[in-house]
Amino acid sequence: MTEEEKLAKKEAKKAKGKNLIAEFKKFITRGNILDMSVGVIMGSAFNAIVTALTKILLSVATWAVPGGLNGLITVLPAVNDAQRGAGFLVDGVTKHFQTFTTAEVNERVIQFAANQGVTDLTVGDATFLQWKSSMLSNYTLHGTTYAYNMSAVIDWGTFINAIISFLIIALTLFVIVKTFTSLQAKRKLFEEQLASKFKKPEPTEEETKPE
Repeated sequence: MTEEEKLAKKEAKKAKGKNLIAEFKKFITRGNILDMSVGVIMGSAFNAIVTALTKILLSVATWAVPGGLNGLITVLPAVNDAQRGAGFLVDGVTKHFQTFTTAEVNERVIQFAANQGVTDLTVGDATFLQWKSSMLSNYTLHGTTYAYNMSAVIDWGTFINAIISFLIIALTLFVIVKTFTSLQAKRKLFEEQLASKFKKPEPTEEETKPE
């Protein structure tokens, strides 16, 4: 490749780079892009408002439910050994629990350890906390209820929360759109009235008749 060809190729790359920068600048300064940016910012702020409002409404609606909506779950019966839950020694018999409450945790830890041959636990000591961590790793907390990880759980709380959030967003958007439409209609009516008020009257037939 000759020096002229190398120089021409270099100039072509430089021109291509300039064109790319110019196109990008044109793209980001277009009106609809700026509008979209404003929309994204407003959407983020709107999402924060909706989230806060949803939490308030859910707190009021579920104040009597232990653990709030997170506690509204249904654990389906176990259909195999994997879903039965961990083993706990209760009155000398191994039992499996798919769920238990936070108030029963300490008792379940002792039963869980006893089922594996450890019977000298003291609530709060290091060994107890290790067994507690081991036991709870098999369960997920929903409100005030621990559910076995392998169990089939219907999370009504999440479902209801999604519905309420949707209704709040839909209602808010409806009010915004309706208000905007009403303002647009009033503005159009005002402009029409203003135009008709200052509109020059059409000349009469006598005024248009040549002298």
